[in-house]
Order: sequence, then structure tokens, then C-alpha cells
Amino acid sequence: MATLTVTITENVTLNGKERGSENTLEITGVNQTMGRIVSTPADGGGAATQTTIANFRTAVTTADSAMDDDDVKYVRVTNLDETNQIILSLQIAANGDADADSSASILLGAKQSFIVHKGVGVTAVDDDSATAVTVLKDLESIIAINDNNVDVDVEVFVASA
Repeated sequence: MATLTVTITENVTLNGKERGSENTLEITGVNQTMGRIVSTPADGGGAATQTTIANFRTAVTTADSAMDDDDVKYVRVTNLDETNQIILSLQIAANGDADADSSASILLGAKQSFIVHKGVGVTAVDDDSATAVTVLKDLESIIAINDNNVDVDVEVFVASA
């Protein structure tokens, strides 16, 4: 087993004073990693393209390229483009379900990253009210949505047990 070390550093100088911080997280028990750069194609004449960049399931045999959601310890998606944004759609499944039943979308600007630290009990959405949702659901997949006139590359890195 390996340990993944993740360091996030913010550096800024305001009024001549150094602000920001550095935080390091060590994630133990890593046995597998998946890393890839995915080119999301330009929109098809006004229609945004959707590219599935990661699959998560309760068993890895239930979908191509699926990772066991119980074993996921770290997921990072980085938009590698210098100027164009993309949208990440987190496909959400009720605990144990094989298919997504809802989604949450996040704008990921040029050079920005999105990080999540597990595959189960990650997020949920409720369109009935503006109250906080506390019953979290599992990731089923992550889709990159490109509505630009050019291809946009995204980097995906997943570490799991």
C-alpha cells in the first residue's frame, strides 16, 4: 500500500504582506491510481458535447472502466485549457443504484481543479426547496460538458484502495 500526498498552496501578497497558506493531506492505503488526459470535443454546431471521464460503481465489473466507489479515496479533475471553461456534471445515484437519478453541475474555469475525497456519500441535490440536503448519495460518473468552439483537455486523477 502506498500513501498519496496532496499539497494545496495559496500565495498572495496584499499591502506588502504575504498571505495564504499551505495544507498537506496524506491519504493512506492507496493501491490503485487512474490518470488520464481526456480531450473533450468542440460543440457540435451549437450543441454542447458530453464526455464521460470517470465511472464509479459498487462493483468494477458492472461498467466499462468503472472504479469501485467504496474504494475511492481521491478524485481530481483539472481543466487544462488556458482560456475555455467546461462544466462538470456529477451524476448521482441513490446508494447502491447502478444508474444515476440526479446530477449536480459545477463550472470549471480555465486551469481550475475540482477535488472530491470519496465516491460514496458525496453529494445530493433537491429542487423542491432551498433547505440543506444532509442525506448524501454516491457518484455514478463524472461527465465533462464542452460548449466551446474548440476541444478542451481535462486531466483526471483517481486514487483508490
